[in-house]
Amino acid sequence: MTDRMLDFAQPAPRRWWTDRLVLSLAGLAVIILLGLAAPLIAPHDPNATNLLRRMAPPIWLAGGTWDNLLGTDQIGRDLLSRTFYGIRTSFAIAAIGLVFSAVLGVGIGVVSGLAAGWTDRILMMLVDVFISLPNLLLILCGIAVLGTQAWVLVVMIGLVRWESYARLVRGQVLVLRELGYVETARVLGASRLWIVTRHILPNLASPLIVILTLSFPGVLLMEAGLSFLGVGVQPPTASLGRMIGDGRNHLISAWWISGIPSLTIVAITLLFQIAGDALRDRLDEVNHD
Repeated sequence: MTDRMLDFAQPAPRRWWTDRLVLSLAGLAVIILLGLAAPLIAPHDPNATNLLRRMAPPIWLAGGTWDNLLGTDQIGRDLLSRTFYGIRTSFAIAAIGLVFSAVLGVGIGVVSGLAAGWTDRILMMLVDVFISLPNLLLILCGIAVLGTQAWVLVVMIGLVRWESYARLVRGQVLVLRELGYVETARVLGASRLWIVTRHILPNLASPLIVILTLSFPGVLLMEAGLSFLGVGVQPPTASLGRMIGDGRNHLISAWWISGIPSLTIVAITLLFQIAGDALRDRLDEVNHD
């Protein structure tokens, strides 16, 4: 086989401007930075009202001004500022809730996979119970009892999402614990904690990163849905779901009140889905190599 034929056999090198993973992560980084820097870059106080400028249109529509680039809502609050703060609030609640559910699910999955016997049966029975419960009903019951503070949303989101991680991790642990190097470590007297931290968790990192990336849009939509229904983030705090709910009665006369935060949620979820798919493909290529 000639050198020219070998050149054709090699895959084309990736360039950053055509790499889905790089582009999606760059887009997410920009959105996250906008949320983190909201107190610095927001042109107005997100809770300041101006009834003389209520339902002002965005700059590209007739009547729009540079003072309110994305327009204002039904009580004259600047939508650009509220969108920055909404990203900050919604992203933080969804991210912390996702991490909480992942830690809880991974812990239960590892214990169930390593312990076996009655411990495994009881934990899997608990997983089956949580899977059978309607997520929305469980969250609403928790909010009714504990209140509508941000930490309650985080805890309740975590409690309705952990079972999927527990099942995934348990299945992986059942396979990993039978591998030769794990058996060798056990025979040599290694503790379960050593086996988990040195052999089990490192091998779970890749599938967990992918499933967390693909799960984040669902958690974000859950938080937005709760805020839209009025049982999530409470006014005047800005969140993307709350902003959509505020504008639902003005869709005909002022669509941008709900439209701007809706487009923001669509952009975040789409970028996460693209990043998750690209990351899964990249890890599959590494494993095949």
